Amino acid sequence: MDRVVFNPFSPLMLLLFFGLLILIGLVVIVFPILFLSAIGATFARLGFSWWQALLLLLLTLIGSFINIPVRTLTSRPASPAYDRYVAMYGRLYRIPQPVSRTVLAVNVGGAIIPVLISLYLLYDSVVIGGYLLFGLALIGIAVVTVVTKLVARPVPGLGIATPFFIPPLAALFAALILSLFAGGVPGSSVIIAYVSGTLGTLIGADLLNLHHIAGLGAPMASIGGAGTFDGIFLSGIIAALLA
Repeated sequence: MDRVVFNPFSPLMLLLFFGLLILIGLVVIVFPILFLSAIGATFARLGFSWWQALLLLLLTLIGSFINIPVRTLTSRPASPAYDRYVAMYGRLYRIPQPVSRTVLAVNVGGAIIPVLISLYLLYDSVVIGGYLLFGLALIGIAVVTVVTKLVARPVPGLGIATPFFIPPLAALFAALILSLFAGGVPGSSVIIAYVSGTLGTLIGADLLNLHHIAGLGAPMASIGGAGTFDGIFLSGIIAALLA
């Protein structure tokens, strides 16, 4: 008796299936590698060696899981937000049940390490370019602070939301313009971009909006709390990479 083998999938379906598997593999494996490589390349452009860049990247990834509590804020939430969703700057946020006590914390990888790098670069700017480059970096910080403050929005039950692309773009344009007055100092645009993007976002989005935190009813408000993907970290990285 002859045996008939029947393939339930057409060649086109098999091709689409394997193509989908390859696409998923690229997204899951290749994209994170490219992303981390871009971060390492940015640190290298800032004057760090590759082993120092790798160490900074490792510390940032580990530190993104660490939130250091600073204080506890107590207040009555401004408005109820029971398991609802709010769209802000193209992103959908799930708002948890409001609480009367908010823990204010600082994230190590998303805030402390980028700030320490920025302070080091400000010191280094005086060494390599004198106080001119230092002053231009301060102007860049002020510009990004104003822009970020204008677009930052308090979200009840969540925290402070900012569009992720505006602070790095502001830092990039500020760096490209201000570096024209740096007297040809090597790497001036990259230094200004990173410092402006990091400290400008920190001041404009977080520090200048601390007075809103207590009334938002969020269980925790962590400065740099999204870790590696937080606006403070990404603003500096993206601006310096493009500068």
